[in-house]
Formats: sequence, structure tokens, C-alpha cells
Amino acid sequence: MGKDQPSYSFTKKFLPWSFYCIIPIAIFRLYFYPLHLVPQSTTDQLPNTQHTVITFSSSSINREEKRVFETPCDFTNGSWVHDKMGPLYNGTACATIKEGQNCIAHGRPDLGYLYWRWKPNQCKLPRFDPHTFLQLLSHKHLAFVGDSVARNQLESLLCMLSTVSVPNLVYRDGEDNKFRRWHFASHNVSISVYWSPFLVKGIEKSKSDNLNKLYVDYVDERWAADLDQIDMIVLSFGHWFLHPAVYFEGDSALGCHYCPGLNHTEIGFYDVLRKALKTTLKTITERTGSNGNVKDVILTTFAPSHFEGDWDKAGACPKTKPYKEGEIFLEGMDADMRNTEVEQVEEAKENAKQFKGLRLEALDVTRLSLMRPDGHPGPYMHPNPFANGIQEHVQNDCVHWCLPGPIDTWNQIMLEVIRRWEGQSRREE
Repeated sequence: MGKDQPSYSFTKKFLPWSFYCIIPIAIFRLYFYPLHLVPQSTTDQLPNTQHTVITFSSSSINREEKRVFETPCDFTNGSWVHDKMGPLYNGTACATIKEGQNCIAHGRPDLGYLYWRWKPNQCKLPRFDPHTFLQLLSHKHLAFVGDSVARNQLESLLCMLSTVSVPNLVYRDGEDNKFRRWHFASHNVSISVYWSPFLVKGIEKSKSDNLNKLYVDYVDERWAADLDQIDMIVLSFGHWFLHPAVYFEGDSALGCHYCPGLNHTEIGFYDVLRKALKTTLKTITERTGSNGNVKDVILTTFAPSHFEGDWDKAGACPKTKPYKEGEIFLEGMDADMRNTEVEQVEEAKENAKQFKGLRLEALDVTRLSLMRPDGHPGPYMHPNPFANGIQEHVQNDCVHWCLPGPIDTWNQIMLEVIRRWEGQSRREE
């Protein structure tokens, strides 16, 4: 017994201390990690609870999509930011570019203008997806109607779409093939261009008569006669109204713009442009309503030119970078023409509410185009203009746009307009 005395004494002292240590540890464990005494039936419902969370998340996305469609992104305000990705297509490989806009092939040395993208202030503008565009326009006919800027936008679109599908030229007519049609067999999409610089009936100036003649209350039937064959129409005009012209309304002369020596009242061109657009949109609305066809109408707003010098001298539009925010403002004639066009579209929207299936939208590109003085062909509207040094006379194009170039953004935004329309149609079904 004597030998076991120390062991007994140690055990007697150790056990109480062990007990005292275990108690606070147990309390600590229960406090921070309580036991989940949940019946088995409740545990079986956990997957359903998880499914409820997923459903809630999905409905949130649907509500967000609905909000986006109901309050469309304002693409008019933003800035040009540098973009390493560059253009969607290779200008030298696109067969549908008009020669005068093929700046790279004509030797333009600076290519920095290709690496900018438009970034709206309050939303994101996705990169153009040619597959999506063709899918949305499947089995439809899209027509660009207007002046050479309308043709410029058309050729930009053809180049972007040709990266995934080959367009076949199926119709051509008129001087300089001003009336053409392409067909994308992959999606049965037809895209046409109709030359109509005033949208209304007009007689263009000639070498013998330097005055245009416009009949503001008659639409140009060269395109309007095909309205029942067109599903979507893109209108673009403005620059031809700056030229000298005589205007007619009804059976009498309305006045003129810059016609010295003639017995007509000088009335400028703003009111005439408004009348011409009103006649155009009224005709589309009435003819669409009378035959019940679904029609989508987009008006591309006026795109400013960037002449800083004489059109026939080197350096007419010399800039090689976009304007930054605050460097230039939309004002004067550019603002007035843009505002007139937007106002007429909004008025036409109200008038079209009585006709189901007629949708109108202004593709407001005036400001974002104003900020791109670097995007024009300039002297590179002709091949290698300085191969023999700087000549006394060098013709410059500071109106149209290089391809690829800033005008590609117009079609990028147009795709978003069409996407929104498609989203609205799905909700209404």
C-alpha cells in the first residue's frame, strides 16, 4: 500500500482539475457551435430551399432585363476610350467598301484611329456580334435610304457581317450603282441601298444647273414604291440640304437656299429639312398602317463634317485622335439639324401609336461622331496622294468615314436598338 500512495495522491488531485477545465471548454463549444437538432424531414428540404434561392436570383435577372428594355441605354453621352482589340474586320479584305473610304489600302500611314471604342457614361455597349445581327434579321429585308452617308453606313455593316457570312450582290442599277441589293443566303437576309439624298422627290443639280429642286410634300417613290417589300428601313440624310436649292410645296415655289439672281425668297434649309422628314415619316406611317405590315424605322441623325481648312488643300482634316470630353461641344448647325431630326421622330412615334407593329427610333450618333475628327479619309480618298510630294491641290474627304472606322459604332448601337425591340416583342407574346 505504501508504494501506491503517490499515485493515488496524484489521481486525486488531477481528476478535479481536469473536470474544471473540460466544463468551460464545453460551454465555449456549445455557445459558438450549437448543436443542430433538426428533424430528418427538415434536412430533406434543404435542396428545395437552395432551389428557391436560384429561382429568386433568376427572377431578379428577368426584372433587370425588363428594366434594361424599358429604360434603354443612353448611347449619346460618353467618351472614346482606347481599345487594344481594334476593328472587327480587315478593311483591305472587305470587298464591299467603296474605294474612297478604303483608307488603309490608299496608304494612310497612321492607324491609331482604328483603336478606339465608344464608352457610354451609364451603361456598356457590347462589341458587335454579326451572328446575332443576322439571326435577328433572318428572312427579312433591311434597306438603307438616303445619301452617301447612308451608303457609308451600309458598307460598314456589310463588312462586319461578311466576317461570318458571304453577301451576294443580287441587284444593281443606276449611275454609280446607287441602287443595290445583297443577299446573305445563310440567314435569308436581304440588305439594300436606295439613293435618295432628300428622301422626298427631288431633281439633283447638274453641270448646266447648279441648283437642286425639292418637292417637300411628295416622297421619293424610287424607294417608297418598295415599302411593302421592306421590313426595316434606315434613313440617313442632311448634307445635301446645305447645297443651293429651290423648294416647292404644292404647285408653287416655297423659297430657296442660296440662289442669288433668282426671283425666290431666301428661306434657308432648316424648315425644308423638317418638312421633308415629316413627309417621309408620315408616308411610311400611313402606308404601313394601311396594309398592316410590321415595319421598323431607324433614323440615323446628322453626322458633322470636320473641315478645318480648304477642301482642296493638304491638312483639311488633319487630326489623328478623338476629341476629349470638354474639347468640343455640339452646337450651331450640327445641333440644330440633329434636334430637328430627333423631334420629328418623336412626333412620328406619337402618330404611329394607332398602328400596331410600327416602331420608330432615332439612332443618335451626332455627338459621338462630332468627337471623331480623325475618322475621315481626308486626302486618302485617293490612293497614295503624297507619292510625288505635297501638291498644290489635294482633294480631301472630311465628310465620309474610313472603313474600318468610327462609323462601325453606328451599326453597333443599331444592333442594340434591334435587340431591345426583340426583347419587347418577346414580352408582348
